[in-house]
Amino acid sequence: MEKEHQIFGIRAIIEAIQAGATVDKVYIQKEASSELMKDLMKVMKRGNINFSYVPVEKLNRLTPNNHQGAVATISPISFFDLESLIESVLENGKKPLFLILDQISDARNFGAIIRTAECTGVNGIIVQKAGSAPVNGDTVKTSAGAVFNIPICKVEHIKDAIFLLQASGIKTVAATEKTDQNIYDISLNEPVAIIMGSEDRGVNPSVLKIVDEKAKLPMFGTIGSLNVSVACGAFLYEAVRQRIPSPTLP
Repeated sequence: MEKEHQIFGIRAIIEAIQAGATVDKVYIQKEASSELMKDLMKVMKRGNINFSYVPVEKLNRLTPNNHQGAVATISPISFFDLESLIESVLENGKKPLFLILDQISDARNFGAIIRTAECTGVNGIIVQKAGSAPVNGDTVKTSAGAVFNIPICKVEHIKDAIFLLQASGIKTVAATEKTDQNIYDISLNEPVAIIMGSEDRGVNPSVLKIVDEKAKLPMFGTIGSLNVSVACGAFLYEAVRQRIPSPTLP
């Protein structure tokens, strides 16, 4: 974690949240229970701030300073409102291509996906506040700076984002092995949002129940799955392939 993207100390984190700083995540020492820590918990809950309990050893690795049992990461970007972004994309007459990341937690995978998404013309990336990788130094570096060029939206629940997209006429397609349908047999040449699941368990079963279509990549080797950033690239470039106009024959 880069030092300029972190805040340490309970009072400093409370003040940052109350001042409207883009706090990405707060790491709280397990079993910490001071009155000031209780105040921090109240402020985080009011602000819907993502947090997790960690051993004190992790906090000590994050900073050598007196952290008082709390270290926060500050996002180097501002997040977009999903509803406003959808309206803007539709008003511009574009054929929307959105990407939903269902609790992808590795910052380097996140950064690699952002880089590919920017290269393939994705209009926006949607992540859930809880359980998603933070936008930190690793994310920025792995994205090669693309994180500053593509809108990223944080939502409370992935399912609510899917319902909003569907209500806006945007088809939702989940990448999953739990289907017989091949990615090359479905249409991506229309308003669409592609959903990629977490590294360990894939797209959440409750999300799979509400998407419009499910699709998988053909696998011919002995290993049963691809790295999520690689699989995401395959899905996005299939969308690009379908959207490129066919050459006019003489």
